[in-house]
Amino acid sequence: MGLNIVLEDEKGTQIGGVGDPTNILHRILPSSDDVSSRTLRYVDWYGDTVFNRVQMDDVIEELQVLLSKAQSHDERELLGQILELARKCKNEPHLYLKFYGD
Repeated sequence: MGLNIVLEDEKGTQIGGVGDPTNILHRILPSSDDVSSRTLRYVDWYGDTVFNRVQMDDVIEELQVLLSKAQSHDERELLGQILELARKCKNEPHLYLKFYGD
């Protein structure tokens, strides 16, 4: 099972989300030792990772780089959906982009 990426408000109410049942992100997200990544290398595959509004510029930039390197329609579709959630998180207060691992 792959990650679930969810946009939540400060009370934990889900605003939107996307799943990754085929583990696409495991192939394309940076590894934890990739020092060129400022945010996405910290995604925990087996736990939960939370990004806030202040971190969204870095998250969005990294997602855009990954999107530009995407090799399949499925990769582009998934990254596009996550980018949409990240942009909403950046533009509205009290929202959090959460990556839920296994």
